[in-house]
Amino acid sequence: MYNLFTSNGGLYIKIGQAIGANAALMPAPFQQKFARLFDDAPQIPYPTIARVFQREFNKSPQELFAYFDEQAVASASVAQVHKARTWDGDWVAVKVQKPDVGRQTSYDLMAFRAVMWAFEKWVFDLPVYFAVDFISSHLRAELDFISEASNAQRTATLVASEPRLAGKVHIPKVYPEYSTKRVLTAEWIDGVRLSDREALGRVVGEKLPETGGGMFADTVHDEKKNGIPESMHHVKLRGGMHAIMHTMVELFSAQMFDWGFVHCDPHPGNIIIRARPGSSSSSKSSSKPVLRDPQLVLLDHGLYVTIRPTVKRQYASLWRALLTSNWDTIRNVTESWGVGEAGLFASAVLMRPVKIDRANGSRSPAESANGDPGKELNAYEQSVRMKERLKRFLVDTDKMPKELIFLGRNMRIVQGNNQSLGSPVNRIKITAYWASRSLVMTHERSTRAWWAHLDARELWRDILFRTAMFSLDIVFWVSKIRQRVRALLGLTNGGFEDELERSVRGFARSTFGVEVGPGAFEG
Repeated sequence: MYNLFTSNGGLYIKIGQAIGANAALMPAPFQQKFARLFDDAPQIPYPTIARVFQREFNKSPQELFAYFDEQAVASASVAQVHKARTWDGDWVAVKVQKPDVGRQTSYDLMAFRAVMWAFEKWVFDLPVYFAVDFISSHLRAELDFISEASNAQRTATLVASEPRLAGKVHIPKVYPEYSTKRVLTAEWIDGVRLSDREALGRVVGEKLPETGGGMFADTVHDEKKNGIPESMHHVKLRGGMHAIMHTMVELFSAQMFDWGFVHCDPHPGNIIIRARPGSSSSSKSSSKPVLRDPQLVLLDHGLYVTIRPTVKRQYASLWRALLTSNWDTIRNVTESWGVGEAGLFASAVLMRPVKIDRANGSRSPAESANGDPGKELNAYEQSVRMKERLKRFLVDTDKMPKELIFLGRNMRIVQGNNQSLGSPVNRIKITAYWASRSLVMTHERSTRAWWAHLDARELWRDILFRTAMFSLDIVFWVSKIRQRVRALLGLTNGGFEDELERSVRGFARSTFGVEVGPGAFEG
């Protein structure tokens, strides 16, 4: 299967990446093999790269750059990256689109459309075809590197305008004069990839859990270990894993709830951690590493989704309502989106089990139809229950905001990243705080003072929300204490995200009658 995907390339590589991220449902060799596809997909030979340059610039790479490494430093589904130096002396990363990817993608998307139509009409009788056009258009957009450059520049501007993120997050500078629709040139970044757990643990001075879950648990191989660059050999990053993950969750929360412009592919291969330029680097002893602030560098800006203002506000309201048990708001939002199973949808958003009780304490008709949740089901009964529950999940696909498909992808990957690093932050709390804050601030562009942008009614709700968050803090810190104690005793020290995963597995068993193996919800 691995050979089939790598020989076909294009969207098949993305399918392989999905397997690598969720291979807990399969034997361990699947996870180990397919994890390579995050940044070590098969490369195309240099003569082919040279022909792309000739077609795009009417020059060879050696003519365009003072230096061009013929060996790619990374390769993914759509393109591969080469290190180069401009004639001005700047080191750059040159992303070159693989030939025939555009044509192959068209064929792949045609096959995707046919399969989804068959799933809906013939095989499963489930509403899945409604999302085909939306998904296809965004996957095609990844092939336009001019659009990717625009996304990167827009995100850099948004980050710089947000005081809570400026300096903590860096978007590599784009070089338009060396970029076309099929070649993208950006600033070269030296740092440690988030996927390199061993190197990351050394630069922050922490020992990561030996058997953590998440996106890259136990999947690091020799080719993937880029190691610590020379510029960071005597550096220790302040704040440890907590500072790194806190910045990451805040970044994507700002994208979802404030900017409405979301990066949808934040897997470990697209994130680099480096020492923040200009941060304090003084040290009293040459034998001790110098302390520097960490900076998160976000790569690969080809896949973004723009959230409509109405949907963005509804999504923020949903998040706050979920944490404060405001069932009326949850039902209102989910019904306006054509969702018939509010509890199931809420569980998917929070990635933890949520049961919504009716006001009179009775079970809903949907719940009654599921029968006894504790009853043992055979394989056929399990499939029937799952199919019926999923059919009731989407009752009106015309109302469903299709942006939620990619928001769910982003949330799932960020959750996997946090889990893989030992759950150093309370991801749910940070995300919920950004959601609530975004409702308090109107985000209108004007010269009025900051307090004039406050919504008084939402401000009161925010105060109530912050009060409710105290209980979530207690749960998180109890989990952290338990994790520390188990580590001291030499036991497996799963974190907060691991506990949530176990809860979701129990939810799947009681809701669908399905037994899900450990780690199935990672990444």
